[in-house]
Amino acid sequence: MAWLAGLAATEGPRAGRAAVAGVGLGLLANGILAALGLAALLETAPQLWNALRYAGAAMMVWLAIEAWRGSAAGQEPAAPAQGPRRAFATGALINLLNPKAYIFFLVVAPEFTRGARLDLRSAIVLALVSVAIATLIHLVVVAAGARAHDWLGDPRRTRTVRRLFAVVMLGVAFSFLAGDLGQTRG
Repeated sequence: MAWLAGLAATEGPRAGRAAVAGVGLGLLANGILAALGLAALLETAPQLWNALRYAGAAMMVWLAIEAWRGSAAGQEPAAPAQGPRRAFATGALINLLNPKAYIFFLVVAPEFTRGARLDLRSAIVLALVSVAIATLIHLVVVAAGARAHDWLGDPRRTRTVRRLFAVVMLGVAFSFLAGDLGQTRG
């Protein structure tokens, strides 16, 4: 959500809404892949879990580097670091590389299926409900971030906010890696 707010604040609401659409697609894919068994596989295959976790952390580090580079002195704040297409793709990829998003369906689904295995139809319905709720929340986050867009017309403010979000993204990457430090999978 911090990435969505930062994107809308620094690049405008259009990029933020495109990212929300990508996030929604990623969440829908999470639900379908969970129904097809990926969530259960992640739960039982620590190597796959770790590979996905490391890929997610790498993605967040890449976002942090991009945000920091976008804060370089002399860069025009009006020149977006990424267009709506790239924001959409990044939003989808962030969710596809988030192992916790898959496990969410593994943990939550039994509450809605009375303990039965999550079939594709139920997974799609659950994913659509999840996407609808998340999209509403994300659109509010983007709208709030977009309100700061004009304020960020000052290059110094833009640089400061981009660097702040770069640090937040590094924190998220670290959480992907350190979240299980006290636990051993497998």
